[in-house]
Amino acid sequence: MDSGLKNNGRKVAYTVTCSSSFRDRVLALAERRHVNVADLARSVLLLVPETILAAVPDPGEPLADDREKVVLKSGPSAGKPWQRKPRLQVRLAPGHDPAMVRRALSLALQLDDGTERLHVGATAPRSTEDRHDHVSGPAAGDGSDRLWAAIETLGPDLLPYGVRTRSEALYVLGYPPGSFPQMSEIRVRFRKLASILHPDSGMGDHRRMSQLNAAMEVLFR
Repeated sequence: MDSGLKNNGRKVAYTVTCSSSFRDRVLALAERRHVNVADLARSVLLLVPETILAAVPDPGEPLADDREKVVLKSGPSAGKPWQRKPRLQVRLAPGHDPAMVRRALSLALQLDDGTERLHVGATAPRSTEDRHDHVSGPAAGDGSDRLWAAIETLGPDLLPYGVRTRSEALYVLGYPPGSFPQMSEIRVRFRKLASILHPDSGMGDHRRMSQLNAAMEVLFR
């Protein structure tokens, strides 16, 4: 199937195309943990809500010159070498988006290297309407409304035509003109902003979160 799934009974095989470096890091992590790649993906998919996982930057497809060489085992071209996109084969329950599986594996790598952490807790995020109707000041208790006011006042304005260029993407992430941050620094900045702007945070805004995701997509092209 075009979606990267192959029907195989109770589970399906997902073909998750990715860069060769990403593939190698995932395989190395699975080996260190004495599990397979599906176990890594399944653990994240079960523990992390889809709305949170959607905010994780997608490592994306491999570049045009990033290909792996395989030897065909059947068909008229059996025995001949063939170059294809690097990939991970993952067997999971049906119904997953391969891009979301790739995000889950990316998050597994971040959790392993300590650049991301999971905080387990029970919070009841308020809706946007509740947040704005809530009384600010001392009666607010935790001061969340004051923080929201600061986010709206100090955060970058929403771009009316979307995020189209690298400079616009860096603007959304709060970098000044002429900045050339490393991608590792950009990822850290994204995670900090996403933890505040994501709608599930209780202080988030889906418009700003969408713009933040769009900025990351431009920077990862």
